Amino acid sequence: MKRRSFMAAAGAAAIAGTGLRAAAQQQQFFRIGTGGTGGTYFPVGGMIANAISEASGHGVKGLVATAVASNGSLANINAINGGQFEAGLSQADVAYWAWSGTGLFEGRPKIESVRFLANLYPESIQIVVRRGASIRNVADLKGKRVSLDEPGSGTLVDARIVLAAYGLSEKDVRPEYLKMGPAADRMKDGALDAFFTVGGWPTGAIAELASSQGGIDLLPVDGPQAEKLLQQYTFFSRDVIPAEAYKGSPETKTIAVGAQLVTSAKIPDELVYGITKALWHDETRKLLDAGHAKGKLIRKETALDGAGIPLHPGAERFYREVGLLK
Repeated sequence: MKRRSFMAAAGAAAIAGTGLRAAAQQQQFFRIGTGGTGGTYFPVGGMIANAISEASGHGVKGLVATAVASNGSLANINAINGGQFEAGLSQADVAYWAWSGTGLFEGRPKIESVRFLANLYPESIQIVVRRGASIRNVADLKGKRVSLDEPGSGTLVDARIVLAAYGLSEKDVRPEYLKMGPAADRMKDGALDAFFTVGGWPTGAIAELASSQGGIDLLPVDGPQAEKLLQQYTFFSRDVIPAEAYKGSPETKTIAVGAQLVTSAKIPDELVYGITKALWHDETRKLLDAGHAKGKLIRKETALDGAGIPLHPGAERFYREVGLLK
């Protein structure tokens, strides 16, 4: 190669390399912890990551948001605290317990750096019972084989709270500690009478169980017991699971906790402001509406509902600009 041609090529390569490095420097990665691949958090988290990334030109230039499968709320809070994730999905109650050092975090160090970014959608407390088991209300669970979810889960704590509202404890049932999938399998085999789960409806495991021989019933969480829970725990809200959410199920009143997007106080204000702006951009709205059944429920008007932990200053700036905060 002639010297002039070589120098020109080398110069072009150097310029290209500089451009690539500049592009890489402009990219910002934002990892969002979700949940197991069989639940609601994983697809919803993926949808939010895609939406934020696609709308990032309106919020954060060069943002690359990714959804990461995890063990759910508790794991996400711990990973945010440890710096493995920049954000994550969490039940409102788990986020509150982490920040306040109560509930699941009783006797453990508080995670005071966890910050609220947005409320997403309600997660219903769903109490699934085997049809034909003569269980019509929560009090009827006494003496029955009931899965309360695995140790260390938010669902287990919520199940204990609901049982207590009806005058029951773990000692009053024959408890098992299984995740929803294994619990549904045991119910299908006739080895379990009921199980608790907290999540958006419909869930695949329950839908499959409802369509199987025998079917299921859903127990209501309603009446004076529910009213007492709503007064005692501010992270709960009234909820209704509509008729035919699962095959053969009538409309069922229950309570819910919010699925929230949370982050860390350590994440820069400007970055969180841009992400919040991108989350609620008009282009994101289209992706949320088309991406998942729960996407339609993720709305700016309810973005601040059930915020039991401090709001991140970057998110606060956005919500003040759009008039959701005074």
